[in-house]
Amino acid sequence: MRESYIFKSSGERIVGNLFLPERRKSIGIVLTTGPFTSVKEQASGTYARALAERGFAALAFDHRYFGESGGQPRQFEHPRAQIEDIQSAATALLDEERFAGLPLFGLGVCYGAGPMALAVFENARFRALAGVAGVYTDVVKTKQMMGDSYQPAIDRAKAAERAWEETGLAETIPAVAPDGGDVAMPLREAYEFYGTTRGVVPNYVNRFAVQSRAYTLPFDVMGIAPKMKTPALVVHSEKALLPALAHQFYDSLTAPKEETWLPSVGQIDFYDDPKLINPAANSAAAWFEKFA
Repeated sequence: MRESYIFKSSGERIVGNLFLPERRKSIGIVLTTGPFTSVKEQASGTYARALAERGFAALAFDHRYFGESGGQPRQFEHPRAQIEDIQSAATALLDEERFAGLPLFGLGVCYGAGPMALAVFENARFRALAGVAGVYTDVVKTKQMMGDSYQPAIDRAKAAERAWEETGLAETIPAVAPDGGDVAMPLREAYEFYGTTRGVVPNYVNRFAVQSRAYTLPFDVMGIAPKMKTPALVVHSEKALLPALAHQFYDSLTAPKEETWLPSVGQIDFYDDPKLINPAANSAAAWFEKFA
């Protein structure tokens, strides 16, 4: 069963889809968050529905600046704002009588695993975390991988933000394009999902606010791993994005942990292929039940 779910985060109206298990009491509440530039009708909603089928109340929502949620500029990726939205979603659900006393869990897909990990790290109300094909950013390695292009990207983002503040006009580029170029996600695999009928939904906009990079490029997840006290599950593939970072994140965890490594074609099939969604959701549901 699905119902619309609306709450406020830092004054902005946030719109979500709440999935509820059929004919049974919920085991717990799962908040999901999804990949870069995505909306609730894509991967986060897919996993929320899958967790509801496994007995959980699960919420997927459009972060502020995206989809049906409020906030300006549009298509602005801001990890700290996303963390705040997750915390606000947790408060809204836990304050409801029908969910009173239920355990709370977090699941992040792809880039969303990072903000979700920070939200869980900062909020003791979460019982456990699951990352599915997660991108566990390490700012030191980001700078190493980008080399001489890192600082110009930051400078461009800061200039775009100044322009937005002065004029109200946000510089945007495509999120994906068939031949890459000046886009947010240059991987052909990303275009084949977000740029084609495979992944496009009416709520999705193929744009990216350039000022986002002032926040996304320095965003670091790896530093919290050895300090995390919340149990964590890593679901990944050697063919998915940045498996070395997933291994590093898992190895750095000192709290209770498990890992599930699945065979995949790449990263994107974790978003829409039942051959990956089902075992990933099974692993997450089993992990969460341990701490329910």
